[in-house]
Amino acid sequence: MTAVEPTARIPALPSLPAPVAVRARRRIAVRVLLWTGLALAFVTMCAVNGLPTDRVVLLGWVLTGLVAHAAVDGWQRIVRLLAEWLPVAALLLAYDATRGLADGLGMHVHVTELVAADRWLGGGVLPTVWLQQTLVADWWKALAALVYGSHFVVTPLLLCVLWVRNRRLWGRYVRLVLALSAAGLATYVLYPAAPPWLAAKDGVIEPIRRLSATGWDVLGLPHAGAMLADSQGQVNQVAAVPSLHTAFAVLTCLVLLPVARRVWQRAALVGYAVVMPLVLVWAGEHYVVDTLMGAGYAMAVVLLAPPARRALEGVSRRGALPPDDRAPARIP
Repeated sequence: MTAVEPTARIPALPSLPAPVAVRARRRIAVRVLLWTGLALAFVTMCAVNGLPTDRVVLLGWVLTGLVAHAAVDGWQRIVRLLAEWLPVAALLLAYDATRGLADGLGMHVHVTELVAADRWLGGGVLPTVWLQQTLVADWWKALAALVYGSHFVVTPLLLCVLWVRNRRLWGRYVRLVLALSAAGLATYVLYPAAPPWLAAKDGVIEPIRRLSATGWDVLGLPHAGAMLADSQGQVNQVAAVPSLHTAFAVLTCLVLLPVARRVWQRAALVGYAVVMPLVLVWAGEHYVVDTLMGAGYAMAVVLLAPPARRALEGVSRRGALPPDDRAPARIP
């Protein structure tokens, strides 16, 4: 008989020391408690006052949650959070301020060419008119209100989640959001356009109702609908081309699809990008051509942002001379 060598033991994986593991569990528990309390407070506020559409309010909620999240790790994490978020918040607020001024520059407001384009796409019928005559069920109105209102929440919420879970993707998404906002603002200034509900109000097209807030009555939250309608009256009324509601829905889909692991997640992302423009056209907020341009803007930003960043980095590297080039030439 041959001797059999004893099987070598596989070393056990290192485990965290007991005090460290206890502290980690405590941090997780504290964060869950803080986030749960903040989520309940936000839902309560929405139920009482309506869904907030003001970016200052939404960023305030996001930063409050992130500060609570970072405070568990100490003051240094809070400093890093503020250093990364305050410039982003300042740029987004500057976009909002200039967007509101874009309709006061005396530019011609475009109406008829958009109507003609949509009539051509609809075979002589405005798609908004057909949709408002066809989609009249209460369930659709409720769904449309939620989808339309999600525009104001999804982007800041996604920025919040990505900062906590995937800092690299957060940086990419920030750059895309800022680029898309800048492209939309430039178009609003150069090409102010009236949405369908405004064209109908001025008698340019057949009667169309503005339906984006009506679904809140179906949901039993009429005050939320009234708040949304009031906030809609305080923004630029001719910032219709492109549809940034569509653009940001498509951008969310394009950014998250590569990291979505399950089929239902991919289906939800694609469905969101498709349903958003359908809601906008039905509600009289945008023409079909506006939504197509919004989707095009989102795809263009995603495609052009990486080459533009590489080009800028190349310019900055060429502009910084190496130490030998700055030193005096040596005499051979």
